[in-house]
Amino acid sequence: MTDHVRAVARRMYDAFNAGDMHAADALFAADFVSHPLGTVGVESVKRAWSGMHAMFPGIRVEVEDMLVDGDRAAVRTTLHGVPDGDGRPPPAMLEIFHVRDGRIAELWGMSTLGRPQAT
Repeated sequence: MTDHVRAVARRMYDAFNAGDMHAADALFAADFVSHPLGTVGVESVKRAWSGMHAMFPGIRVEVEDMLVDGDRAAVRTTLHGVPDGDGRPPPAMLEIFHVRDGRIAELWGMSTLGRPQAT
């Protein structure tokens, strides 16, 4: 199961990086829940992805670490193509996915995007 969960997570990041909104239909469960955004459903994913690509046309997510345990994956990523301002490191995200029946059913996460950096 861990290889399958890892593959689903990888496909999700590949789809995001390609701006492939239609791939979300196959990647996310119909009743998908994004806990950080407080949204439900695949359409909420498409809106979030579209918004990110509109705001940052060159955005790309790079997987740095992925740990899989059963039907969950914890993924640490960096965001490239996002203005870093003053040479700061690229923003980072930590996301945890719950995969059910081959699709991402839930997501928990946090990001440093948009947070002020200590000077």
